[in-house]
Amino acid sequence: MTPRALCLALIAMLPAASAAEEIEFRPLFNGRDLSGWVNVNCHPTTFQVHDGVIVCSGVPMGVLRTEEQYENFILELEWMHVHPQGNAGLFVWSDDITARGQPFTRSIEVQIMDGNHGDVFAIQGARMTPDRPHPRGWMRALPTEERAHPAGEWNHYRVHCEDGRITLAVNGAVVSSGGEASPRKGYICLESEGSEVHFRNIRIHELPSTNPPPEDVAIADRGFRSLYNGQDLDGWQADPGHEGHWVPTDWRLRYDGRSQAADPNLWTEESFTDFELIVDWRWTGEPEQVTRPVILPSGEQAVDEEGNPQSVEVLDAGDSGIYLRGSSKAQVNIWCWPVGSGEIWGYRTDAAMPAEVRRGATPLTQADAPIGRWNRFEITVRGEHVTVVLNGETVIDNAHLPGIPPGGPIALQHHGDPIEFANIYIRELDGPQ
Repeated sequence: MTPRALCLALIAMLPAASAAEEIEFRPLFNGRDLSGWVNVNCHPTTFQVHDGVIVCSGVPMGVLRTEEQYENFILELEWMHVHPQGNAGLFVWSDDITARGQPFTRSIEVQIMDGNHGDVFAIQGARMTPDRPHPRGWMRALPTEERAHPAGEWNHYRVHCEDGRITLAVNGAVVSSGGEASPRKGYICLESEGSEVHFRNIRIHELPSTNPPPEDVAIADRGFRSLYNGQDLDGWQADPGHEGHWVPTDWRLRYDGRSQAADPNLWTEESFTDFELIVDWRWTGEPEQVTRPVILPSGEQAVDEEGNPQSVEVLDAGDSGIYLRGSSKAQVNIWCWPVGSGEIWGYRTDAAMPAEVRRGATPLTQADAPIGRWNRFEITVRGEHVTVVLNGETVIDNAHLPGIPPGGPIALQHHGDPIEFANIYIRELDGPQ
């Protein structure tokens, strides 16, 4: 440990009460409502305020974050689990929205669990070095003593975050610490993880900045809002034929491929013009070996020397997609073809379209995760142009879609195959750039 790190650790080990008397805190929770906080991906009733307490139902799993990012600070709060074996958490230095295929954000988590006494660890791609090496080599600091009270009793946490170091004091004494964290600036979150938990007396004292480099700063608010609340299909067009098929399952939206609705696709109630859309998805069916066409960069199917269409065998788990602006023609494909997901089927296969349009609607690369793992689409629609990023790689680059409607709802496509969706976020744009 460096001399500076040792000094910070020793300061943080001062009794929480005496240290608190020497500094001024300001509240992060006003005791009346959730002003200053953002519901990232939960149902409107997941986090509510009653009698000066934030009551978290635990359903669905997800996060409530601050409106502002914080870098160096001392944070104090009290928490209480209502039932034994309850689970929740406090996140620091968090991104604005949840990580791919997860209900939680990239951040450093301070564990809030009945029976746990203050683990601190990196989650969803964040990094941290525990001061005491974990026996399994994990980026997880284990508490040095047991100080947490059981369910039904209030606990006090004091979290000191400075220059990538974090220390946790539980009910008056430091039990966990670590350093070299990244990110080291970001949002503060309260976690919902399946059981009722209460929070109160949340307050912060900010410390001077140590000017972290850009790579150590969490992603700031991009203006996304969630289109799926993790508990019901509010905001989506209801049809009795969807019941039991499009099924909210906590933070995941499951589809068995068998909707009995006249239109089995699941459409948003709202219409959108220009926007950025994030959708996570993964296949849940059993893959099988099938033959699928080989598509050239031009959008045409490859042929052999004799002019016969070329195909290859692949593992295939199904077919689905995202309809843009109410148009099945403007469909961003989800499938297992060799060309990869992201293709805009209705434009690539339209022989009446110019060659450059068909080429633009064909994926530049195959970026799909292995079957069964989560994928993330980032789809940008501006005017008649669409860009699709899949798992961090641009697969459709500003493709021109002549005649795409100027606006309309978004749909998760039915194609008869089981699939899961999650983390559906939208950010509406002002117009063409």
